[in-house]
Amino acid sequence: MFDTAIIGSGVAGLSAALTLKALRRDIIWFGRRDLSEKIARAEKIRNYPGLAQISGADMQKAFLDQMEREGLAVTEKQVTGVYHLGTHFGVLCGQETFEARTVILTTGVEAVKPLPGELEFIGRGVSYCATCDGFLYKDKTIAVLCTVKGLEHEVEYLASLAKKVYLCARYPDPAISLPNVETVTGRPLAVEGGVRAERMVFDDRTVGVDGVFMLKAAVTPAVLVPGLESEGGHIAVDRQMRTNLPGCFAAGDCTGRPYQYAKAAGEGNVAAHAANAFLAENKRESL
Repeated sequence: MFDTAIIGSGVAGLSAALTLKALRRDIIWFGRRDLSEKIARAEKIRNYPGLAQISGADMQKAFLDQMEREGLAVTEKQVTGVYHLGTHFGVLCGQETFEARTVILTTGVEAVKPLPGELEFIGRGVSYCATCDGFLYKDKTIAVLCTVKGLEHEVEYLASLAKKVYLCARYPDPAISLPNVETVTGRPLAVEGGVRAERMVFDDRTVGVDGVFMLKAAVTPAVLVPGLESEGGHIAVDRQMRTNLPGCFAAGDCTGRPYQYAKAAGEGNVAAHAANAFLAENKRESL
């Protein structure tokens, strides 16, 4: 079991990982090995202390060099659920589960808001994990909203199970060509149904389905962590970056504005120290 699982590889995640490494904690860090696409694409960053007028690409290189010097590694597995199990957390990545005594969420903010009906039908026909729930739709009809090309392998997996797949790819040049996959070019508007999701509504038509899969690069924290409290679309935290779940902390853009790297770095550091204090206190209580 790990001391801490860090979820998200932006500036807040890096800051938390560096601090916990210095504190000699055993961590697992989920995200992308090249860190954040948002950082890499930034034109100029003007308010990060010590790195004046730096480009996003140069900042990314500086971060990666620091990670290499410190021996930090990122686990490139997509986290599909984080569950508070009383004394620790279970971090679900497809069909794999990792355990950690504490969790630090540095997931950033989702650029696209959930569709009407999307959150309401979670667990009742809407899923975010192909390998977790795909078997439930064997020989059935599903709609798949895929936002990044890198998740096309999950679309193919679902197609190997389902009778019919309506694929809405929200990126250029989708490469899926299978007999039971029909590409939908219309813009997705809503998920509708009764007790369960029954229809996917696009701006050019509505299709009847047994289920809907939302394959996204990032999942909103409220969906990712059942029971997590939010305020105004952000994770609710106190001054120590503590959430309402004991042992769960959050830092960076996911906790609210301003969406700036300097703020994210500070919060990641605070969250790491708070997690370290939580671990120390609970170790004393268990003696």
